[in-house]
Amino acid sequence: MRIEGLDFAYERLGSGPPLLFLNGSGTTLAEVTPLLGLLAEDFEVVGFDQRGIGRTGLPGGPYTMADLAADALAVADGLGWRRFRLLGVSFGGMVAQELAVTAPERVERLALLCTSSGGAGGSSYPLHTLADLDEDERERVSARLFGTPPGHRRPAAGVAAAEGAALQLAARAGHDAFDRLPRIACPTFVASGSQDLVAPPERGAALAGRIPGAVARVFEGGHLFLIEDPDALPELLRFLLGEEHPAAAGELPSA
Repeated sequence: MRIEGLDFAYERLGSGPPLLFLNGSGTTLAEVTPLLGLLAEDFEVVGFDQRGIGRTGLPGGPYTMADLAADALAVADGLGWRRFRLLGVSFGGMVAQELAVTAPERVERLALLCTSSGGAGGSSYPLHTLADLDEDERERVSARLFGTPPGHRRPAAGVAAAEGAALQLAARAGHDAFDRLPRIACPTFVASGSQDLVAPPERGAALAGRIPGAVARVFEGGHLFLIEDPDALPELLRFLLGEEHPAAAGELPSA
């Protein structure tokens, strides 16, 4: 799919209500294929590599969160989706917020996982600062933040991929949707991990507190609670399908 002069790589799976999935920082379609497959059991789900990431073209210079939200809307337009459900994870949750406050009439249901609003609601860990560390220290900090095993490193990405990741992190550093969150007009689910060091539970509480009628939940685990807590994915699916929430999951702390 070609958008603003860039070729966007995307995957379209399953059938059912339309669901647009937005990746976390530096994450590619190849890495989220298993999750997309699970979502495709209930939805027509589409995920895509954001600009400069994975198999999507590298932009010619810096961009903003508004540009990323416009990309996501353009993907939906290209699919012929007037209204859709929207799921954003981590950085993808930031893009999802920007989309939902810009075009609230387009989003039918919104799920924001392990993310933050920026501004007065607080920001997630400043991942762009990891570039200032040497490789070993960066590995140690990343392992602590994301719970990755010692010695874990992504494969060498090449110059273009490194530039794409740096541009994405620069846009992420400017994320601030807090004052505009009351514009969101759809049912919204905000979920955090109890031990998340990237987007702590209080960030989720502040985010949910600004969105009218938002449902806030906390699950066991860190930034990867969606695969660490067996209750997380089933409840997320119930929400996206429009089913009632069970009372078992914990409430987020007050902001």
